[in-house]
Amino acid sequence: MRLRDRRSINKPEVMIIPMIDIMFFLLVFFMLSTLYMTNIKTVPVDMPKTSNAQMQKQANYVVSLKKDGSLYLEDKPISQSALLQQAQQEKAKNPQFAVVIRADKDINYNMLMNLLDNLKGAGITRFGLASDNK
Repeated sequence: MRLRDRRSINKPEVMIIPMIDIMFFLLVFFMLSTLYMTNIKTVPVDMPKTSNAQMQKQANYVVSLKKDGSLYLEDKPISQSALLQQAQQEKAKNPQFAVVIRADKDINYNMLMNLLDNLKGAGITRFGLASDNK
């Protein structure tokens, strides 16, 4: 009877390269999937369409201005004075505070300029105007 030589037995090995490939694939998959999971709570507004607008990823306040002059902070109605007061408080906490205004495309230009002027008077210097892509 012949016994096996201990040196000739193959030891199981863990192949690390395929594991790294799979981990990298999962990392990329989860990174890309989380980019599309952001849900901005807003009221429906018929915004103007643009083709050269820049995308902003972060906004502290999303304000919607409807054609009838009503203001919404995200999806809740708010008065202009309450909006300005909350914006001032947030600006005091965070110097990078920004407001994005989503306005109806048929809005009275004076209403939009009035809101922008009041935001500027409240000390908000970072704001933007939202639009839809074509």
